[in-house]
Amino acid sequence: MKTTVTELFKIEHPIVSGGMVWCSGWRLASAVSASGGLGLLGAGSMHPETLAEHIAKTRAALADSGRPFGVNVPLFYPEIERVIQLLIDERVPIVFTSGGNPALYTGRLKEAGITVAHVVASARFAQKAEAAGVDAIVAEGFEAGGHNGREEITTMALIPQVRAVTGLPLLAAGGIATGASMLAVMTLGADGVQLGTRFALAAESSAHEAFKQLCVTIGEGDTMLALKKLSPVRMIKNEFYRRVAEAEARGASAEELRELLGAKRSKRGIFEGDLTEGELEIGQIASLIREVEPVAEIMRRLVTEFDAAAERVSRWKTDTGKA
Repeated sequence: MKTTVTELFKIEHPIVSGGMVWCSGWRLASAVSASGGLGLLGAGSMHPETLAEHIAKTRAALADSGRPFGVNVPLFYPEIERVIQLLIDERVPIVFTSGGNPALYTGRLKEAGITVAHVVASARFAQKAEAAGVDAIVAEGFEAGGHNGREEITTMALIPQVRAVTGLPLLAAGGIATGASMLAVMTLGADGVQLGTRFALAAESSAHEAFKQLCVTIGEGDTMLALKKLSPVRMIKNEFYRRVAEAEARGASAEELRELLGAKRSKRGIFEGDLTEGELEIGQIASLIREVEPVAEIMRRLVTEFDAAAERVSRWKTDTGKA
């Protein structure tokens, strides 16, 4: 399949794995790229030295194929200057930025020959990203796991609104885990998709096995947006979530919520497997996923499902030839 996304990133399928904290290490990124998509490393949970190691291992894993990979960088990252310089020094081909003002670093990255995409949660921020000079936009609906937009716009509503204000290559994200959902968002104007939850639960994800196994058992409504006074986060309703919900219900201040959150709460849950007190970030679509599978199988199924859905839709033709 050829779209503006496959042409921009030089990939076979318009499928990107999200650069997720504690999930998107070199094994996941290289497996997605090797399967014809674009794998991203998640810099948000890595010190610069660790990120450098994962870049080197991803490159080594893809050396024979020459397939590209990228890095996702949250712009609120505390060591952002060091990370930006590292990406330039390492000549990382593609960078996805999120969670901040793209005007801060897009020019510097592009001057170094790096292709830049930025994640947005509204059409207004898509316009700002385009003005900053990005090459592509990821429009993420609030179905997505982890940190989320304050606007709480669903993916189905967001994609056509973003497409209406920009002609840049557009990736849809949030609530997408099947080939049929790929077709749906691409029909609405997207040129490809970024999948987080589906790949967070892949065999190659660096998330703890206990976290993965819990996620493939949850049902509809078992995730919720919380911590809106800080930064909205979608997480599983575990004991930690319930304490957050209770605090928010009685009007806890941002400072109190920050103290409750503490440090490394997401690492504790996702990477270390503390299912009670950890922050278990995952998207709504997890309730559709029922097993942990290798990336190659996930990619194969996505492409097969997309083709089957496209064939089914092609038969739905309006009969306009009769009075």
